[in-house]
Amino acid sequence: MKIAVYPGSFDPVTLGHLDVIKRAATIFDKLIVGVLVNSAKTSAFSPNERVDMLRRVAGELENVEIRHFNGLLVDFCRENGASVIVKGLRAVSDFEYEFQMALTNRKIANDVDTVFLTTTPEYMYLSSSIVREVARYGGDISDFVSSEIEDEIKSKLFPRGEKAGEM
Repeated sequence: MKIAVYPGSFDPVTLGHLDVIKRAATIFDKLIVGVLVNSAKTSAFSPNERVDMLRRVAGELENVEIRHFNGLLVDFCRENGASVIVKGLRAVSDFEYEFQMALTNRKIANDVDTVFLTTTPEYMYLSSSIVREVARYGGDISDFVSSEIEDEIKSKLFPRGEKAGEM
C-alpha cells in the first residue's frame, strides 16, 4: 500500500488545497492530510477547527485521513507508514522553498520522497492568507473556499455587528 502525507497549516483550507487533496487521493492508496501545529505561528483557527473543516470538505474521499501533528514532517510520515510527501505548487516562487525542504527531508529520511503537484490554474493565486484577509473585511470568499465551511470562516474572522475596517 502506497501511503502519502499532504502537510500544511490549512488555516483555513481553500479550494486550491482541496484540489490537491482530491488529485493526490487518486494517485495514492492512502492520503493522510497532516495539519501542522506550529507553536511559533499564530493561527486564525485551532488545530481541531482546521481538522474539522478538512473533514467536512474532504470527508467523502474514502482513502483520505485527516490528523494534526507537530514536530518533524518526516517523523510524522514514518509514524504513519508514509513514504511520500505531497506538496502543492502554485508558482515558481513556491518551488524554490519547497525544493529546499524536499532536499532537507530527503537528507533526514532518505526513505521518504517528495512529489510536487502543480495547482489547477484557476487556483494559482489562492492562499489561506488571502482568504483570511478578504474574510476579515467582510468580502465574498465563496470562490475561495468550500460552501460547507464558508459561514464558519466568515463568522470567526468577521464577527457580526462589526463594520468593515473597524478591526
